[in-house]
Amino acid sequence: MKWPPSDRIQFSSERINKRVHDLGQAISHDYAGKELILISVLKGSLYFFADLTRAIDLPVQLDFISIGTYPTSTNQKGIVRITKDLDLEITGKHVILVEDIIRTGLTTGYLVQTLQTRMPASINVCTLLYNPSEQLINVPVAYSGFEITKMRLVGYGMDIQEQGRNLPYIAEIES
Repeated sequence: MKWPPSDRIQFSSERINKRVHDLGQAISHDYAGKELILISVLKGSLYFFADLTRAIDLPVQLDFISIGTYPTSTNQKGIVRITKDLDLEITGKHVILVEDIIRTGLTTGYLVQTLQTRMPASINVCTLLYNPSEQLINVPVAYSGFEITKMRLVGYGMDIQEQGRNLPYIAEIES
């Protein structure tokens, strides 16, 4: 595989920056006057999360959650566990869960369901990339950057074997 995969760019850094700015403005409008907590799903959403929070013109609190698979079930999709939990109390607060990519919705659905037990005032999802044709369950996606198809992507937080997260663009790679 050619590295970096700059010849197969799907979303340029300029296009990403513009869309992230637009999402930040929409969130600023929708949550004006509300106590808002943004939660990054690590590691993939890190770059998107950082840029998105700077594009929001409201006071916000930030937190992080991380998930992993159970060691004995690495080949089974949808079987996850929380490896880093929240530090902030979200009860009665408006929450936006920030994802890098949603395909089946299983992991995001699990996180939303888990966070709902903590009784936030509301919980919505903001994802940079969204593939509704692969979605198996409904998740409350209120904000999405780009709709994608079934392609393997790297860059802007997404990785292939922990490589490529730092690319400023999103490129398709061969499967």
